[in-house]
Amino acid sequence: MTDIQTAPRGPSAPLPQPIDDIVNAARDKKAANLLVLDLRPANGFTDYFVICSGRSNRQVRAIAESLEARLKAIGHRPAHIEGAGTDWVLIDCFDFIIHVFTPESRDFYSLERLWGSAERVEV
Repeated sequence: MTDIQTAPRGPSAPLPQPIDDIVNAARDKKAANLLVLDLRPANGFTDYFVICSGRSNRQVRAIAESLEARLKAIGHRPAHIEGAGTDWVLIDCFDFIIHVFTPESRDFYSLERLWGSAERVEV
């Protein structure tokens, strides 16, 4: 995990730059219920989850495409993208994973509850 700072964040510390860029790109596409989970204390497979929702499959796809473009613009190439054109798009960037859902899929998979011990970062 190389691109993301590994020191614990304080309550007012900024998000790592690539995640801040992703949050702004999601906002630009009117993503709803934007959430960042700090998974570093869990010593898991990634440092952060960025989770957001689009109102329809079409908006989910538009948000995901915008996020891919922003990642490319900042020189951060995703390792894997899954689910393009569906109700859940996952963009794996090693240090962080982006999840773009329709509201129904987000409720069904309930990542926020699954990772309930993770710190919710204000965005």
